[in-house]
Amino acid sequence: MNDLRLGVIGLGVRSDLVDLAHRPGSGSRVVACCDRDPDRLAGQARHRFGADALAVTDHRALLRSDLDGVFVLTPDFTHEAIGLDFLRAGVPVFLDKPLAITTAGCDLLLAAAREHGTPLYVGHNMRHMPVITAMRQVITEGHIGEVKAVWCRHFVGHGGDFFFKDWHADRRNTTSLLLQKGAHDIDVIHWLAGGYSRRVNAMGGLVVYGDVNSRRERTGERMTDWLAPEENWPPLSLRGLNPVVDVEDLSMMQMQLDNGVFASYEQCHFTPDYWRNYTVIGTEGRLENFGDAEGAVVKVWNHRSDYRADADITVPITAQHGTHGGADPLLVQEFLSFITKHGATVTSPVAAREAVAAGYAATESLRSGGQLVEISPPDPDLVAYFDGGQS
Repeated sequence: MNDLRLGVIGLGVRSDLVDLAHRPGSGSRVVACCDRDPDRLAGQARHRFGADALAVTDHRALLRSDLDGVFVLTPDFTHEAIGLDFLRAGVPVFLDKPLAITTAGCDLLLAAAREHGTPLYVGHNMRHMPVITAMRQVITEGHIGEVKAVWCRHFVGHGGDFFFKDWHADRRNTTSLLLQKGAHDIDVIHWLAGGYSRRVNAMGGLVVYGDVNSRRERTGERMTDWLAPEENWPPLSLRGLNPVVDVEDLSMMQMQLDNGVFASYEQCHFTPDYWRNYTVIGTEGRLENFGDAEGAVVKVWNHRSDYRADADITVPITAQHGTHGGADPLLVQEFLSFITKHGATVTSPVAAREAVAAGYAATESLRSGGQLVEISPPDPDLVAYFDGGQS
């Protein structure tokens, strides 16, 4: 069997994903790559993918490269346009999350995938993370009964370095971090709850990093060039933030799902610790994770008592080999299998759209005084198409 011919758009930090797919002679290889930074392209392309790999600065050149699939790993605000180009050209697309930065953009991508019969896969790797799969298993096995409420607190301890020194800090590029960063957690909330948000409201603000006046342009740099967790603390000591900083560093939203479940999500970008904590409450118990990486545990209480640290069930979390607790290798493996066999996947383009829609509506609410915002569901025919495995 010949190797799948793959392309990659964007050689930034997240391009480590495509290294997992570049396995010449073992089923897939990267034959073409694109990055708008010619220096980055020259320094990486042939070193990583071989002397014969096509290297270009315009993604449209890859449309004519006879690719079996393409990884779009570019900044969020480019996902819609680049994704549409490849979907319309019939090239299967791995589109990193979030699917787009508006609900309308997501709907255009879903419609294009269906219209042209082009496989679309969205990189929601958290659906493969051991802590998330453990919580979902606890729920599906019935240990807490029927889910009625989900709470998530996300402590983004490296937020200043990760999101306030480059394009992420500008709402024109992300809509908000409630959408950009929150799309992961909103998708997980939906997955654990078995439904999608239909009514949301939110509050929040730029409460810390807006007071940091040190700003500078970082064109040509990557996050790994400035990340220094040991040095950049406390948050107000950060220097060299993006010239434009107009996204919130603290936000909280409430959701009512289409199946009656209520949920909340809180996100803070200036905590000393970096992890996410979920609580899921059902009709017969509750679960909560402590930690989200190697050594974490999921605890389940399903017998009445006063406070007790010991749980009725404790599930230890063991990370697998690879980044994000082994989730990224599974994500790439699923995409490669999907473009050859099609069929259902753990990730879902419809769910990706619903996560963006919730984050987009919550941002609208947050910036208009916390008003309630209704979310329209996607076209039922589109839902049926994707639920049917895109065939």
